[in-house]
Amino acid sequence: MPEFCKVDKADHIMTVTLNRPERLNALHPPANAELGEVFDEFAADDDMWVAIVTGEGRGFSAGNDLRYQAEGGERVPAPKGFGGLSSRFDLTKPVYAAVNGVAMGGGFEIALSCDIIIASESAVFALPEPKVGLAALAGGLQRLPRQIGSKRALGMILTGRHVSAQEGYELGFVNAVVPHDKLMEETRRWVGMTLECAPLSIRASKDVVYRSLDMESLQKSMAVRYDSVAALNQSQDFIEGPRAFAEKRPPNWQGR
Repeated sequence: MPEFCKVDKADHIMTVTLNRPERLNALHPPANAELGEVFDEFAADDDMWVAIVTGEGRGFSAGNDLRYQAEGGERVPAPKGFGGLSSRFDLTKPVYAAVNGVAMGGGFEIALSCDIIIASESAVFALPEPKVGLAALAGGLQRLPRQIGSKRALGMILTGRHVSAQEGYELGFVNAVVPHDKLMEETRRWVGMTLECAPLSIRASKDVVYRSLDMESLQKSMAVRYDSVAALNQSQDFIEGPRAFAEKRPPNWQGR
């Protein structure tokens, strides 16, 4: 059983709840290593199609556990990055962040590593690392400018200021803002829309979006061969979708 998170699996959804509420779910190397294993398991489990990440208690994640570091805790690199996600570039399954409170530093970087962010009205985001002599080197300095543009990103990065959920929505890194008590309900509503789609179609779509953003031209991104698209085209679901449409019935997706 995981020590630093809770994992629930049901209906093709894996929900991961960061579980160090006494430290606002700040993460230390043992927690990062454990989360790396959790998401390795998610990637390998054919029955799990979507993941949700949220936090126990008042916070989503306060980021790096500076107290652990100050107390002499060993700093060990996490192969898959902060929260087991920030350096994971081969995961084509969709991951949602249900941000229930503060998402600071590495906590914000976990959310930025997710594909869709649903935020409680009480959520707060920041990259405050420069205020303690550090830098947001778990992807925040790279992902935030790509997601909202350099000027808006630098407005957060070079000040360390706190940004509300509503401002995050206006800046463009939050997909939806809801009352706190409706957060998981709304997240599951979005996840439900994803689950109405063919799993391999979703994975191919995510893969093409992220890989094409790394290419120098639109023409190249449309000409290159994507293994995820080839897998989709060879799948049972590629046949099931048009058949269900023709027969006027809901599709029975198999994820293969």
